[in-house]
Amino acid sequence: MIEHPGDFLKRLFDRAVEVADPMRALAAFLPSKPQGRILVVGAGKASARMAEAVEAVWGPCEGLVITRYGYGRPCQGVEIVEAAHPVPDEAGLQATARMLELVQGASEADFVLALISGGASALLAQPVDGVTLQEKQAVNQALLASGAPIDRMNTVRKHLSRVKGGQLAAAAYPARMLALLLSDVPGDDPAFIGSGPTVGDLSTPADARAALERWKVGVPASVEQALKGHSGVVAPEDVRLSRVDNVIFAAPRQSLQAAADLASESGCDVRILGDALEGEARDVAAEQARLALQICASLKPGDAPVLLLSGGELTVTRRGGGVGGPNAEYCLALALALGGATGIHALACDTDGVDGAAEVAGALVDPDILADAQQAGLDAAKALAENDAHTFFGVIGRQVVTGPTLTNVNDFRAILIEPGAG
Repeated sequence: MIEHPGDFLKRLFDRAVEVADPMRALAAFLPSKPQGRILVVGAGKASARMAEAVEAVWGPCEGLVITRYGYGRPCQGVEIVEAAHPVPDEAGLQATARMLELVQGASEADFVLALISGGASALLAQPVDGVTLQEKQAVNQALLASGAPIDRMNTVRKHLSRVKGGQLAAAAYPARMLALLLSDVPGDDPAFIGSGPTVGDLSTPADARAALERWKVGVPASVEQALKGHSGVVAPEDVRLSRVDNVIFAAPRQSLQAAADLASESGCDVRILGDALEGEARDVAAEQARLALQICASLKPGDAPVLLLSGGELTVTRRGGGVGGPNAEYCLALALALGGATGIHALACDTDGVDGAAEVAGALVDPDILADAQQAGLDAAKALAENDAHTFFGVIGRQVVTGPTLTNVNDFRAILIEPGAG
């Protein structure tokens, strides 16, 4: 038996976050400091920490990095600008314009280091001609509420941007560029990490229109018009990308494996269900609850506890007016599906410390959760129907709050099943 299962699950999550910390993981991927002028640019929830890690090795550098409010870090030379996420704001707009000016002034002899992590899609804000920031904000909000997977959302974002889809790298040509990427997307496709500002892209405006239609996202007329015209997205074979190297230095699978190793040392039978799971949070929760219940029914006294681990990025189709996020909604749906089964505990958190728009990483599930909710006057099914999972877990004291973790390798889910559950 695992003593204090909730604390154990939080230790596993902390371990997953720890191994993805850029201060720990990035240095091994840095080359020797180049001669001549170096420019450091970047965006994402982990980008300021990445810049801090670079300067710990190279010393003060010239540059500009955009991160989420509250995620700034003290850097010696690189300027850190904080802006809004997940919906862009004026601070991001102005900082992105300055970044483009900076790299456009680079020469063939210069070296540009780009630091990109999840969150760059919102933080790099530079709409195409004819589309205002307010209209881009409206599209972002609608996409986030639609339930569309991250790759489809980023396809739309690329074709409404002057910096995504390889355009940041193209602007820096003919300078040499190394892009270090912290993956937060299922499958670790560099083209979808932060909407791929340094990566060529083969999608078309028609693909973006199809995504909007598929997930029933209404957009302003200016956006419809922009997606009928020419896109600035850069094709992979474009000569302006010929001097760019894109390298992923940390990804979800490494964090899951680190947590798995720690759990194995504690005597668990660890089963990793995948690091790239996608889908509606409540549907994935129902599926994993069925699996957990099947496993617990097969365990005998003396058997090792079973730990199910998974990563990826789940989505929520907004149906109600509550406060929630994919991890909290997963936990709420999981709790309902488990129905108070004894011996089963779970945790789901976003490794960046922010689940949806709330400053909460995620939540914990235990066998007493539904009884505690009922005693507090809460209706779990109603909370799920209203997408109000964060409020639910806040009232019964099951939230996991980390503050800024300064990294981002997406969702972390763990279900602990001990003998005697059922």
